[in-house]
Amino acid sequence: MEYGEILNWDLIAVSKALQSRQLSPKELTKLMLERIEAINPELNAFITVLHEEAMASAAKAEEEIMQGTIKSPLHGIPIGLKDLIYTKGIRTTMGSKIYEDFLPDYDASVVTKLKAAGAIIVGKLNTHEFAYGTTGDTSYFGPVRNPHDTAKITGGSSSGSGAAVAAHLCYAALGTDTGGSIRIPASFCGVVGMKPTFGRVSKWGVYPLCPTLDHVGPMTKTVRDNAMMLNALAGYDPQDPFSAAKEPEDFTEKLEEGVQGCVIGIPSSFFFEQLDSEIKVKMEQVISIYKDLGASIRFIEIENLEELSEAHGTVLRSEAYATHKLDLDNKTGLWEDEVKDRLQTGEDVRAFEYLEAQEIRKRAIQSFNKVFEQVDVLLTPNTPIMPLNLYEREVVVNHKKEHIFSVLNKFTGPSNLTGLPCMSVPCGLSNAGLPIGFQLTGRAFDESRLYRFAYSFEQAVFNK
Repeated sequence: MEYGEILNWDLIAVSKALQSRQLSPKELTKLMLERIEAINPELNAFITVLHEEAMASAAKAEEEIMQGTIKSPLHGIPIGLKDLIYTKGIRTTMGSKIYEDFLPDYDASVVTKLKAAGAIIVGKLNTHEFAYGTTGDTSYFGPVRNPHDTAKITGGSSSGSGAAVAAHLCYAALGTDTGGSIRIPASFCGVVGMKPTFGRVSKWGVYPLCPTLDHVGPMTKTVRDNAMMLNALAGYDPQDPFSAAKEPEDFTEKLEEGVQGCVIGIPSSFFFEQLDSEIKVKMEQVISIYKDLGASIRFIEIENLEELSEAHGTVLRSEAYATHKLDLDNKTGLWEDEVKDRLQTGEDVRAFEYLEAQEIRKRAIQSFNKVFEQVDVLLTPNTPIMPLNLYEREVVVNHKKEHIFSVLNKFTGPSNLTGLPCMSVPCGLSNAGLPIGFQLTGRAFDESRLYRFAYSFEQAVFNK
């Protein structure tokens, strides 16, 4: 077996090799840690690498597998965690100087679930400070660089998670998503990113940004890997007041059912306006491929999407300010200036504006529910633009300069407000070799259908 090749394998291939004892967890973890040591200085994806802890977990996993105890397909698999996710006795920084040496005294629920599944946590991944940014280049620990072009942003805020999976520094990673923070870096780094339905995955033990918009989800190399990760993560948690009680399901079960006879909805406005020309071409190719796979396309009108996008911004600014007010007041000099300034704009949101935004949320959920009476999934671009250079903040859209933060999450934010499941799926590269992804959005708690559509596309394009 060529060990260098193992790094390029997907999670399911590695899982099979571990369970058949062709590969040992200790060998695999050592190989991964060596890869991180070699590559991370350039990418800056990891803030903390858990050398001793990971090798100890690998030794335990190896002993269990040798005894015939297989906890799950994740048993012995190296996985990374966005550094907003609490790990007992292991520093959790939120990408901020304020929490540079913070040691939680408990694990987040998702960490408990991953450990129960036998996964090996290899480290904590860099993030835009407090997850409040879509570029991924503003962290106390420095910017994360895109593995496809280190001069470019990865997208944020789950910047380290996207870069680490794309660069084969772990086989899967957890991110968080408040306005696109899983899907934007997934798109820019060429990996699969799932923002599950609000309440599907527990947020207990994950540092909040905006409690009614925050989601936790997996980032992986392939669609099947992603579904396997969600199998381990999903479930009711009484410690999370937003957690939804749903029957357990296997998200891989319907992957191969295909899309013949299914209906894909394409919004006729908003998502296809002011779109980068290369992204537009890719979207046309994606639509064509789904037609070839037997799906029909229906153009639909979704009302008030601009209003929905603005309401998302109102809720985000208000709740983010409330979450961080104490640290803003008491630890003024310890912030990254851009993040602090952005957070302070939330002080200006008035109560009636926040309440109006919540009413818009209710109407939007009803509107999308009606749409899903006509179609199986919605297909849209993931971002309007390609990755910019690190620290670049202005982009020209329709002959007008706009701030990148208001542009990057334009297509991703609405599904945070509605809470609907939404995933980013890779669909190829630009002329400059940068990844492009598209979005699939579905009914609440219908992640299985999204995975099925994503898998059909992936198999048609990347596994011919």
